[in-house]
Amino acid sequence: MKIIQITLLCIAISTFTNCASGYKMITPKSINYVSSNETDNVKLEYKYDLLDKKYAKNELKKGVKLVAIKITNNSEKDIMFGGNTTLTYENGNEVIVLENEKVFNSLKQNTATYLLYLLLTPLQFNVTKTNGYSMETNSTPIGLLIGPGLAGGNMIAAALPIKNLKLNY
Repeated sequence: MKIIQITLLCIAISTFTNCASGYKMITPKSINYVSSNETDNVKLEYKYDLLDKKYAKNELKKGVKLVAIKITNNSEKDIMFGGNTTLTYENGNEVIVLENEKVFNSLKQNTATYLLYLLLTPLQFNVTKTNGYSMETNSTPIGLLIGPGLAGGNMIAAALPIKNLKLNY
């Protein structure tokens, strides 16, 4: 019986701590680009690890890496990616640049999973009082507040960060 209680407590803690996370807008002018490379009067500066919390986890899960790149062209010629210029890793493999919409869809929070909190709706708080001869049981349907409250609250809390993420791309 004690194992079941501990298991239920762990499930409850993980359920209540799995909430929507915020998103901090990325402003290129304020980024401290830590790595740089210069070739033919074209300076390339870049920075990894721009995202935090759930968005960083989504990067790992989806195999997408968001990188801030600053290009300074001091040469006489124009730069055209895919034309006369390509981005490559140190080993020579070409960097695959994804479309903004594909990156957004890969990194955004999945708000539909917050609907699982509605499974808490039938939850009831039972109190049983005994006075020696009879038992009196009172039942309070706390799930009617907890389930929809957590589901709706998290969906609303995730809507603004998703909107900001979309605006950032």
